[in-house]
Amino acid sequence: MKIRFLVVLAFAAIVFTGNAQTVFQDEVKALLQKPEYRNAAVGIVVADAKTGERLFELDPDRLMIPASTLKIITTATALEMLGADYRFETKTGFTGAIDETGTLNGNLVIVSGGDPTLGSAWFNTNKCRNWFLKEWVEQIKLSGIKEINGNVVFDGSHYQIEEVSPTWVWGDIGNYYGANANAFTVYDNLFTIIFRSGKAGEKTEIIQLEPNLPELKIDNRVLGSEINSDQAYVFGSPMDNKRIIRGTIPEEKEAFSIKAAIPNPAALLGVELLSLLTAEGIKVGGTVMQDVADNVKTIHVHQSPTLAEIVKTVNHESVNLFAEHLLLQISAERTGIGNREKSIELVQQFWLEKGLNANSLFMEDGSGLSHFNAITPAFLTSVLVAMKNGKNSVSFVESLPMAGEGTLSSFSKQKFPGNTLRAKSGSMTRVRCYAGYLKTSSGKEVAFSIMFNHFSGSQSKLKAGIENLIFTL
Repeated sequence: MKIRFLVVLAFAAIVFTGNAQTVFQDEVKALLQKPEYRNAAVGIVVADAKTGERLFELDPDRLMIPASTLKIITTATALEMLGADYRFETKTGFTGAIDETGTLNGNLVIVSGGDPTLGSAWFNTNKCRNWFLKEWVEQIKLSGIKEINGNVVFDGSHYQIEEVSPTWVWGDIGNYYGANANAFTVYDNLFTIIFRSGKAGEKTEIIQLEPNLPELKIDNRVLGSEINSDQAYVFGSPMDNKRIIRGTIPEEKEAFSIKAAIPNPAALLGVELLSLLTAEGIKVGGTVMQDVADNVKTIHVHQSPTLAEIVKTVNHESVNLFAEHLLLQISAERTGIGNREKSIELVQQFWLEKGLNANSLFMEDGSGLSHFNAITPAFLTSVLVAMKNGKNSVSFVESLPMAGEGTLSSFSKQKFPGNTLRAKSGSMTRVRCYAGYLKTSSGKEVAFSIMFNHFSGSQSKLKAGIENLIFTL
């Protein structure tokens, strides 16, 4: 550690002048000398947000696990390649023909455009849960269709079928934060499990699922506990209708809810659409199926909120599902089909053409949920500088939460009033990172990345330490 700090201090003497910079340097040194961080991997880069000139750096080229700060790369690239005004589109149409009696001699077809916001709790909060389905059915009726002789076909060929990134941890898959992207993502790909619990140590009872998933089989091993928080975890693969739930929930609760990932969102969407068609008196002779449809005549095009609005939700609330959709949509627009590996290749190529080092970014997903992601603090800060000076600067910067908001809700508004700080956080077991923009008291605006990996001690204690570093900066 002594050698390490001699190197840091020697470098700081070159790039820093003035008392304020010395104070920051001393704060970094003091934090890293604490026992819980002595064996940690730590990388810090602070740069002028306009020029990119580095003002402070510590292991700038060390590859580190970014957790959710990887969303900075995903959202920045999506904005640059797709545009802030881009909208996902879902098309309702049919094959065959509608005769004079209103009978469709063919299939009703829903064609995916990869929209992650259908029925999302993050959008359209003043509308009923399935308002978009009612809109589709109304447009089907207006087209003159009164009966369907064929099937209701969901064409999800917009995305290549992939259950989840192969590097996601088994303990994450199945839980609400591990909901994976699907061509027909709906209701944030989440359902609610409502438990009734008895005394501590007693087995709980599942009393309801919302929405109801009648084909889902759940092995409930959750117990009541004196711990007054959700300690239950859901295990199961996408597309598999079996789930095991382990852990605990608070004791003696009449109704305690947890959220989990929907196994097959397209199937749920099909059941609900068929139910609404039937309720409106439109008979369907066939079944609901997932297939590829050709020669589809369009009845209606449903559009998502703008990409800028979605990006704001991704970065403000750290929504993994939306980030995965943004990644897939990059290759969907460039090649015609959303493919994770191809999208990652396009992201790396994009920043390589901007002059960044491709060996400083290794992506396995778009959200940062994979422990196999790796990025250098220098790369992350360089992207922040590029976005600050790019065509999508306003949309990107405003997507990052301020102190006291979103994932920065624990940061003090008194220390960072108004628009002083905008940053993305990232955390998982033994990982805590922050990256964003800071307006200093001298009037300078800086871009920064502060990354800690493999530390001991609590997340909350390190979070407070990093907040103090940023305040000192």
